[in-house]
Amino acid sequence: MIQETETIIHLAAQYLAAANISFVPKEEDDSHTNFGFDVEQLRLLSHPLSSKGDQLALNYKDFSLEWISFNAHNSYPLEGKTHAQALEWLQQMSLTTIAKPYRYKFHYELPYSIHSDYTFHIDNSADLKTLANLRILTQKGLEEIIKTFHLKDSIRIWPHHFDTGIYAPLPETSDVMVGLGLAIPDTVSDGHYFYASGYKNGNQMDPTSFNRLSVGKWVSDTFKGGVLPAENSNQDQLVKFFTEALNQLKD
Repeated sequence: MIQETETIIHLAAQYLAAANISFVPKEEDDSHTNFGFDVEQLRLLSHPLSSKGDQLALNYKDFSLEWISFNAHNSYPLEGKTHAQALEWLQQMSLTTIAKPYRYKFHYELPYSIHSDYTFHIDNSADLKTLANLRILTQKGLEEIIKTFHLKDSIRIWPHHFDTGIYAPLPETSDVMVGLGLAIPDTVSDGHYFYASGYKNGNQMDPTSFNRLSVGKWVSDTFKGGVLPAENSNQDQLVKFFTEALNQLKD
């Protein structure tokens, strides 16, 4: 199932989060823990981990970790490897490239855990392409929205909820912040979904009185905002969903 593969990728992505925590200066909003997505190489990318620009990546194409240095590129396939073996490689790479120890330690909890004997295995490699395509679709859709609405934020993936998203003030309304992005299956939806929500004076906006969306729908349960199932959605539909939602959130 695609959700099982996403869980495995989510676990593997924690290696990048741990690298950020180990080597990147702490930010109050936890933004030092997040990572970006390289649409050309189909990989998650950590923040720069050293003054020389070292980065750790998780490649969706071959399910591998990549340590990218200014003078070298080392790859470590995760298929069939244990968590302990992956940590050993990461610790070796950090010491040989930036002369600092890598630590696998977090200040947040995931909905699932990992142990030293845990072995990485992807049953269906086609799932990796599907998941990568979802990240590409989200990245391109958000890039268009940022340009259209003149939003000032970068598109990042957050290690805890594993959503690709932005959180930015609307230029026309200083007291409204909007959150847009892609979420993995959770209590809101059994499948991946796109979301749009607004916050006014720090409070989440209730869309109960909003006009109906032509793409997606408003919900007012545990999550208050717009929701569009990701399955079978294309970029035109995604941009339309975000655009309609933002136009109502800013009014």
